[in-house]
Amino acid sequence: MVYLLPPKLPLVKHASLTLGLLALTALGGCSNEPQGAGGRPTATVGYIVATPSTVPLPATLSGRTVAYETSQVRPQVTGVIRKRYFTQGSYVRAGQPLFQIDPSLYEAAVNQARANLASARATADAASAKAERFKPLAEMEAIAKQDYTDALAEARVAKATVQQMAATLDTAKINLRFTTVPAPISGRIGRSLATVGALASASQADPLALIQRTDPIYVDMQQSAAELTSLRRKLAAGGVKPGDTTVHLKMDDGSQYELPGTVEFSEVTVDQDTGTVTLRARFPNPDGLLLPGMFVTAVFDQATDPNAILVPPTSVQRDFDGSAYVMVVDKDNKAARRKVTADRTYEDSSVVTAGLKKGDKVIVQGLNGLRQGTEVKPTPASTPQKIAPPQAAGSGKGA
Repeated sequence: MVYLLPPKLPLVKHASLTLGLLALTALGGCSNEPQGAGGRPTATVGYIVATPSTVPLPATLSGRTVAYETSQVRPQVTGVIRKRYFTQGSYVRAGQPLFQIDPSLYEAAVNQARANLASARATADAASAKAERFKPLAEMEAIAKQDYTDALAEARVAKATVQQMAATLDTAKINLRFTTVPAPISGRIGRSLATVGALASASQADPLALIQRTDPIYVDMQQSAAELTSLRRKLAAGGVKPGDTTVHLKMDDGSQYELPGTVEFSEVTVDQDTGTVTLRARFPNPDGLLLPGMFVTAVFDQATDPNAILVPPTSVQRDFDGSAYVMVVDKDNKAARRKVTADRTYEDSSVVTAGLKKGDKVIVQGLNGLRQGTEVKPTPASTPQKIAPPQAAGSGKGA
């Protein structure tokens, strides 16, 4: 059997290869990075210092618009509708005539009452004159005193009758005025619920029309009684402070209503069917964009938390059970996991309400692969990194 041996390399090539390996080994051992446990380079991380901030506690509630004022146009006398003076869907002012009911019967009643009043006045004048004539005769005992007493009583009864007839005339005039049905309030009137020729009655169930005032306009919001009770307890304990009463609206299409509103009051009772409390806010509505009955979303700062800590959302991580934690730098410059409560955001930051205290160094940069107990080199976040320019080939100390 014949064995083929590899050709021998020249001595010069062996020496060059050996020197190259030694040079690479020397360069690897000359690294300037700090070494951690096990000879690994210490990870450089960026941190921020936890600082308490005043953060609002926004409440997002579903609501529905309600007219500021609503009035039903109802007849107060009975009669046939002769005219309609308004345009359906237009804006009407308080006192503006809307319907005309046939006034014939009421004009006749006024004339009759006026005549009755004139008759009563004439009777009263005669009775008064008779009593005046009987007075001196009774004093002279020319007539019986009883006759004078009867004449005086008749005069007083006649004056009372005059007052009764005057009141009857006033009532007839009022009923005649009611034949013209005016607008009780200013606002937008809907469709006419009665046509010309229909019989209107003071006791009818349906109104003639409906007027709604929509500038300003109310928004009734529903909040859970449990949430409201929890908020009141926090306010009583001093954990949070009362917020602002300014409210902003979001429309059904997601757009923002430009004009802010103000919370006016909340109900003192809880709805037994829904377990909610109604809060009412008032909004200006000069352009009539908000119509009664619309569904909207109201957002307002119901309270403020003065002890909240804001951190970047990327620094908040989640365990398998969904609980939140952050990595902090401990006193030995090692990474440590810290369980926190961060269930909401504010602007571009996550709000931490528990788990951190003032002065903690929260790691926000260099989190990839970072584990509990890893030795780190903490640096304030966003510190500019110094990068040395590349050296020319064949020059420098390591060449």
